[in-house]
Amino acid sequence: MHHTGMIRALSLLFALTLAACGSAPAPSVAPATYGQPAPRLNFADTAPHDFGFRAPQDHPVHGIDASRHQPQIDWRTARANGVTFAWLKATEGGDILDPAFRDNWRAARRAGVAHGAYHFFYHCRPAAEQARWFIRHVPREAGSLPPVLDLEWTPFSPTCTIRRSGAVIRSEARIFLQAIEAHYGKRPVIYTSVDFYRDTQLWRVGPYDFWLRSVAAHPDALYGGRPWTFWQYSSTGAVPGVPGEVDLNAFNGSASQWQAWLAANAG
Repeated sequence: MHHTGMIRALSLLFALTLAACGSAPAPSVAPATYGQPAPRLNFADTAPHDFGFRAPQDHPVHGIDASRHQPQIDWRTARANGVTFAWLKATEGGDILDPAFRDNWRAARRAGVAHGAYHFFYHCRPAAEQARWFIRHVPREAGSLPPVLDLEWTPFSPTCTIRRSGAVIRSEARIFLQAIEAHYGKRPVIYTSVDFYRDTQLWRVGPYDFWLRSVAAHPDALYGGRPWTFWQYSSTGAVPGVPGEVDLNAFNGSASQWQAWLAANAG
């Protein structure tokens, strides 16, 4: 990390801590089975892809990511049918809060689904402002999954389609990630797509866990064999309890490895 970047991140921490006010949703009691691998996998993909000998089904721990596009999720039903974990869209840029976030956060916890929040990065706004916005709305809750920084190109955005250099993007990402880690005490996860990962050499940001989108091939085939922890393998999932289609994800490991990862990263 550059020395100047570290100074900016540390100085930002004091402002971010003050900005974290009482607007976050209050925690609710989670069952004793919180975060344990779901008892069965009972959902489908409405437009399945043939991944060959390395299919999503070879990974025993699955989850979803959700936003306002999946209104009124029945989290208990989703949990009973195979949803072990979920990342919930919380914020975007520096002024957008997903209207379903607070309800999803509480309900997922009550259902025993390991849950965390993600932030969709807006390339036309400073990373420091975006970190402040995320902290303002996402609770610091024991047991929740690490925060996620969602980094993608935005060619269809009505307000921001710029494509900054990989060096600039990595620098901005570090500012956000360092501030978030300092506040929540958890090392964040990075979500991204194949083109963004390659175009920006995103692996150079640092030793973060990656959540990789790959709906046409196994991540090992598209990301050069680089390490990954979560795989988004479909955007057309059909999960009991979830209205409409939803993104499907798998953890890269066994059930026992999942529980070890959860213990190490969701304290």
